[in-house]
Amino acid sequence: MQILSESLTERVEAVMLPPEAEKKMQCWIRSRHLICSRNFFIFQTVDYAALERFANCINALGGSVISVDSIDKIWMGNHRQVILYQVKASLHTPCHDLKQYWIKYGSFYTRFSSQIGDAKSMAIRSIPQANANAKTN
Repeated sequence: MQILSESLTERVEAVMLPPEAEKKMQCWIRSRHLICSRNFFIFQTVDYAALERFANCINALGGSVISVDSIDKIWMGNHRQVILYQVKASLHTPCHDLKQYWIKYGSFYTRFSSQIGDAKSMAIRSIPQANANAKTN
């Protein structure tokens, strides 16, 4: 996953003003793509271009991207799987109000947390059910 992080930081060249970056971050907080965990901001998306926009926002606000990982494949509909990316970033400057905004409008879980949990719990639940069906036949 180090390759993803290096290519993302090399591509971050566009200059974005801090007020615009803060508005985008607030929008991601409301849509549950972005959560705050201790001193870090965690962003999850299935769109790789959104990772680049997020990195631009973090850089505009004086922070840095710590890691970029592909954490899972999730189903979109019945026949399509997409890769779920997660970015961990840190904002070093104490003057931003994003953490307070997250406390007021944000969530502890991203919008993809339930889909990941549902897929894993369904896989676990289907194993005993398959064994019970085999015993009755």
